[in-house]
Amino acid sequence: MSRFLSQKLQGLEAYVPGEQPRDKRYIKLNTNESPYPPPADVANAVGKAEIEDLRLYSDPECTALKSAVAKQYGVNTENVFISNGSDEVLNFAFMAYGDNGAIFPDITYGFYSVFANLYGIKPQIIPLRDDFTVDINDYCGKNSLVVIANPNAPTGIALELSEIEKIVSSNPDGIVIIDEAYVDFGAESAVKLTEKYSNLLVVQTYSKSRSMAGARLGFAIADQSIIQDLEKIKYSTNPYNINSITQIAGAAALNNQAYFDSNSKKIAETREYVKKELINLGFTVTDSKANFLFAKSDKIGGKELYLSLKERGVLIRHFESKRIKDYNRITIGSREEMEIFLKNLHEIIGGKK
Repeated sequence: MSRFLSQKLQGLEAYVPGEQPRDKRYIKLNTNESPYPPPADVANAVGKAEIEDLRLYSDPECTALKSAVAKQYGVNTENVFISNGSDEVLNFAFMAYGDNGAIFPDITYGFYSVFANLYGIKPQIIPLRDDFTVDINDYCGKNSLVVIANPNAPTGIALELSEIEKIVSSNPDGIVIIDEAYVDFGAESAVKLTEKYSNLLVVQTYSKSRSMAGARLGFAIADQSIIQDLEKIKYSTNPYNINSITQIAGAAALNNQAYFDSNSKKIAETREYVKKELINLGFTVTDSKANFLFAKSDKIGGKELYLSLKERGVLIRHFESKRIKDYNRITIGSREEMEIFLKNLHEIIGGKK
């Protein structure tokens, strides 16, 4: 840290992404990426002419991509904001709507706390129940910025749409963000509620179900007035936030929704298979509706299991916070990858008395 850094940022605790080691080839079950590549149409959409046009600035309005998203979700283009990964829209939302504080669970996506600290927002961090579920009554009638990941991460537990609506309707004077990074693996989207509630901001990403984590692409759907707020911040920071290649690839991907739906179904089926195997090994596993499982064993500590698997070339995600230090988050890979994970797990657990 240099002596020139602003004093208000010196105590900032940055977000720690999942490790991306390069020392050897791992089975990566630690960052919730898709095991399946994008469809061929995504690559085919980028031709020689598009490469040559990289000398030009990208479309700041993301016209074609915004239209594709609007068509996919049955909304108007005025209700769509395109972002550089879903993290960018979350960043803008904390910047725009956090004056009266921000409310989110103690166990959830780690960037919420980072954004609150970055902008000097006073957070109200509410503990999940002992079973890691959200008590929706904790978020009703707050009229501050409410942020809920649905399904939640790292637990994978989802709220019902009726529960989300209760939170939104009870906070008419505060923005409610529903972060739907994992919604396509078994939960119900709140997008249709944006037509009814002007204080609801639904955020999604291409990084999980659409197999494009490396493209850094996300979007939000909300009332036109909220979208205008986000656009104002974008044009005040980085108007060309989405590069030309990513815009083309993102629009092409939406023409292949059946492909992604099929992959999401396969991942959910594999998730349920692995969940049963974990339970048979004595693990406690949450009811995940995401592309990962959250599990612990009484036979081995969470960190020990993480390290043992890493030695064998399998990465999972371990968290050090007190409430969840015995748990690990396990991304659902291909069936073949999960069989290797389970084989190693059996060998590790079998060696424990």
